Amino acid sequence: MTTKERYTRVIEYFSQTMPTAESELNYRTPFELLVAVVLSAQCTDKRVNMTTPALFERYPTPFEMAKATEEDIFQYIKSISYPNNKAKHLATLSRQLVEKFGGEVPYDPKDLESLQGVGRKTANVVGAVLWGREVMPVDTHVFRVAARIGLSTNAKTPLATERQLEKGFPKELLPIAHHWLILHGRYVCVARNPKCKNCGLTEVCKHYNKSIKTIDNE
Repeated sequence: MTTKERYTRVIEYFSQTMPTAESELNYRTPFELLVAVVLSAQCTDKRVNMTTPALFERYPTPFEMAKATEEDIFQYIKSISYPNNKAKHLATLSRQLVEKFGGEVPYDPKDLESLQGVGRKTANVVGAVLWGREVMPVDTHVFRVAARIGLSTNAKTPLATERQLEKGFPKELLPIAHHWLILHGRYVCVARNPKCKNCGLTEVCKHYNKSIKTIDNE
């Protein structure tokens, strides 16, 4: 099977099984999404969604959060992974939004990445979710699933995976393809003991077929 054929099958499968895949983070405004994505680094969306309601009630916009201290923000996010660093990020990020962008989440990716705590992946997630930007944010789920299925080959870094996926998927599908791979990795192609029996992609999955061959040869 060629790489192109594998992409075609993956697109067909997810188009049927997840036609409306979207972020599982809860948010109402661009600012809330940005904050939620920053908090989600090395943390589950479920935990973030448990934490943000009280945070957003107290600080609904960057104008309110910009007035808060790191210690103030920490009290609302202390159940999140790395709360000290993330409190610092949010305090500075909010002030930057107010001082540089009038309290608005900037559209330009470079402006987004200029914010404290916002790297390439976070900027891409915000751009894809808010504006349908044709990018492929790569987190641990996307990195793992792409390699296992065979959508990426010998990609050693998230950036290498990102470039291969952006080349393999039609540009207009990139925003939803990002969610396809994340959700598949979160619920089916999990890190340990992937649920291959529940997967409809075993026929094209390199990892699965390699495992089958290994068993057959034993």
